[in-house]
Amino acid sequence: MTDQRVVDRALTLAEMAPNDSVTMAVLAGREGPHSKAAPLNEPPVTYLEGAEAPAYILSNVKRGIGLGSKRNTVSPQGDRQALVLVTGRRTLCLVGRESEDERIEIPHEAVAEVTYKTGFRAHRLTLTTPHKEYHCWVHRKTEETLLEQAWTFIEDRKQETPSAIDDEDGANRVMYRGRPVKTDAETNGNGDATADGSDDEDATSETSDSEEYTVMYRGRPVDRSS
Repeated sequence: MTDQRVVDRALTLAEMAPNDSVTMAVLAGREGPHSKAAPLNEPPVTYLEGAEAPAYILSNVKRGIGLGSKRNTVSPQGDRQALVLVTGRRTLCLVGRESEDERIEIPHEAVAEVTYKTGFRAHRLTLTTPHKEYHCWVHRKTEETLLEQAWTFIEDRKQETPSAIDDEDGANRVMYRGRPVKTDAETNGNGDATADGSDDEDATSETSDSEEYTVMYRGRPVDRSS
């Protein structure tokens, strides 16, 4: 796709989107929602199928996407970012890496449950399939209304009986061009979200997670004490 076609399609999709989180600049790969740096190696619009259009875009700068658990993440490298594109058919997670971007997709029909949590240091959108969980970390400056709208959009499209993702045993592995890619946690062998975790503004420890986060269901906090 030529640069002009990238811009033209990004502009068209941004104008069609029901939410202003979808912008031409982000879709064309010129900047991220919370950073002026290019979020990915390739423009996000090039990862969309021909008739696919994003309704919402969420992002984080450092934390990435948790696979199976919120700490077992595939995280952006360098000044790249992680984008979550919620479209009419799937949640498409794109993680910018220094050489090639990584892609994780969760079709709406495979979603058994979707929840979101807000916190002082970061937010999180969690999608659960019949066997796995995907934790989409979201920048702390993201408005809760955007999280709720994205949650509602996915909630309205999930099925009563969700279908398992193909090759469910490998569903938590990031696939690039048909081959599994190791996550940071697998490479480090320590289960942490990032190499050091100390300066990650989007990171929250297991202890603080239970203290800082409010579980929301249909826009209302859920009492977890019962």
